[in-house]
Amino acid sequence: MTVGVNESTNAPRIAGGHDGNCVFRIKFPRKSRMVQKVKAAFQAFGSQVHDVDPVHNSTTHSTRDFTVTVNSTKTGELSKHLTDSVPGLTVVAFSTNVMLAHLGGKLEVVGRVPLTNRSDLSILYTPGVADVCLAIRDDPDKAFNLTIKGTTILVVSDGTRVLALGDIGPRAAMPVMEGKCMLFKRFAGVNAVPICLDTKDPKEIIAIVKAIAPGYGGINLEDIASPGCYDIERALQEALDIPVFHDDRHGTAVVVGAAAINAAKVVDKQLKDMKAVCIGTGAAGLTCIQMLHALGLRNIIAFNSAGVVHKDRTDLTDEEEWLKKHSNRRNFKGSLERAIKGADLVLGLSVEGTIKAEWLAGMKPNGIVFALANPKPEVPPEEALKHVRIMATGGSNYPNQINNALAFPGIFRGLLDGRVRKVTEEMKLAAARALAAVVKDEDLDEEMIIPSVFNPAVAPAVANAIKVIAEQRGLTRRSVKN
Repeated sequence: MTVGVNESTNAPRIAGGHDGNCVFRIKFPRKSRMVQKVKAAFQAFGSQVHDVDPVHNSTTHSTRDFTVTVNSTKTGELSKHLTDSVPGLTVVAFSTNVMLAHLGGKLEVVGRVPLTNRSDLSILYTPGVADVCLAIRDDPDKAFNLTIKGTTILVVSDGTRVLALGDIGPRAAMPVMEGKCMLFKRFAGVNAVPICLDTKDPKEIIAIVKAIAPGYGGINLEDIASPGCYDIERALQEALDIPVFHDDRHGTAVVVGAAAINAAKVVDKQLKDMKAVCIGTGAAGLTCIQMLHALGLRNIIAFNSAGVVHKDRTDLTDEEEWLKKHSNRRNFKGSLERAIKGADLVLGLSVEGTIKAEWLAGMKPNGIVFALANPKPEVPPEEALKHVRIMATGGSNYPNQINNALAFPGIFRGLLDGRVRKVTEEMKLAAARALAAVVKDEDLDEEMIIPSVFNPAVAPAVANAIKVIAEQRGLTRRSVKN
């Protein structure tokens, strides 16, 4: 239960911003009606008390758990309020339901076959396992059938670019990686192992992943800052004979591509005829721009933190140099507000407040906005929808959530099923089109341009698209039939 220290109370501090249940463990003198006094103190702060559970009584003190509703950003204030309001009270610890759900981690290792007696032991371990080892020695591809290699991938991070949190390091990144692994299993039956590396050196990361890759069927790179993420992905793709996929880049691009396909249908436009303004040219932003370009949308104006990207810029990264050739055909050098005038699509992968809602009034009729900054979008959807027809965000509290979980589980399901050696741009494009097609034409509207992550058709559709392209291009180790 202990997670850091609250300076004002010496009680454990927690982080986050969720309204929900929080458990406060409180110690107070054994006096008449003390529980009522503590409850009154909670209520005076605006927190509703749901449950009171006894923990321990001594001759002088009582310890109880109070389950209350409180915004987790206010727990420190509430803790101090309690100690100030009730003489002799001590807040021993507090934790939200989110923290409690993570106690012990979210993953475990479970055997797939029973181990109940000596016969099982002799088959699963020594001496029987020697036969399997020798079979793999003689034919390494048999590892796909006889070990977890055929069903399991690695999720690798250094914790330098965790969504909405930044560079928080490998230990703090682990809960995110565990969650990612849960999504792989829940949505596509893919086993995933989280690996958080205590190094920021791309060369070290490359070497470590190469060394541990033989036991796994694919590598999912996650929350690694640019420009290192580009070098790491390229090097591993060249060195390994299993697929390497940076989800922050390509998973985002696949879902953005699918959403763009369907949004264009709803507003009765062709992507090739549209103008797009894209804000953010980092790893995810640039890859999304490249996806839109591959889908036929060529009139693109991109902005990074220094302004519009044009042909005379000399301060671009190596990756951003691609934009000089493939975007801003008229070498526009004006402001973001001016660029948005006459645009059909505005795509944001930047930060809250980048877009002013009133700018969107200058878009062409039936405008489309994808504001994907987290935790808050570039423009409040309620304000944007006064001026545009379709709004999508990265959050689950609005319609049209552009969520990577729509892409990566199915992508790796297809890669594993086909024993695919590498991921290609053609596969990602096929995945975007397959994801878009999950929403039938009769179901498409302004508030449904993308399916729910819980739609059971999503992962199989994406997986099949990957497998078909892989087999057509000779990138599988075995034949895959539809």
